[in-house]
Amino acid sequence: MTLATPLLRTARLRLRPFTDADADLLFALHSSTRVMRYWDSAPWNEQARAERFIAMCGKMADDGTGARVAIDRASDGAFVGWCGLTRWDPDYRSASLGYVLDDAMWGHGYATEAAHALLQWAFETLDLNRVQAEADTRNVASARVLEKIGFVREGTLREDCVVNGEVSDSWVFGLLRREWRPSTRPIPAL
Repeated sequence: MTLATPLLRTARLRLRPFTDADADLLFALHSSTRVMRYWDSAPWNEQARAERFIAMCGKMADDGTGARVAIDRASDGAFVGWCGLTRWDPDYRSASLGYVLDDAMWGHGYATEAAHALLQWAFETLDLNRVQAEADTRNVASARVLEKIGFVREGTLREDCVVNGEVSDSWVFGLLRREWRPSTRPIPAL
């Protein structure tokens, strides 16, 4: 079963499928030590990783296991980052949310806006009952994003990641359909 990657618009953002033309921007994003500080893998050091990521986005859509979208600022087309739902399981009606934003875009509410839009599409399209997300316990800003869109912190995974020799804990967040607060404004397709 395929899953068409959505084209979404918010008040300030466009969410769209990745294209091959995004490889340089994606590599710059994922090769930043600041951006990847709390991620569960080291920063990228080879351009081919970006190309594989884009190919994997297409494969996820073809396999029907998730959707990752590039995020652009609507006012000027600037690349903001990406947001995605992975591990979609239609039997359990569940998926996992993740996002990465360029550090120049932090603090503007873009992660909250993009994640909310993608979740609204997912709850309407995929008939989800539960979405899960994880955040490094040191990444308080990401935890705030998740809580703003309705996620509840459910627990801590102790020492679940070791990146570049550094051990870290992760918080687990969950959002249930009955707790979801959809936007009152429709999100038009591009």
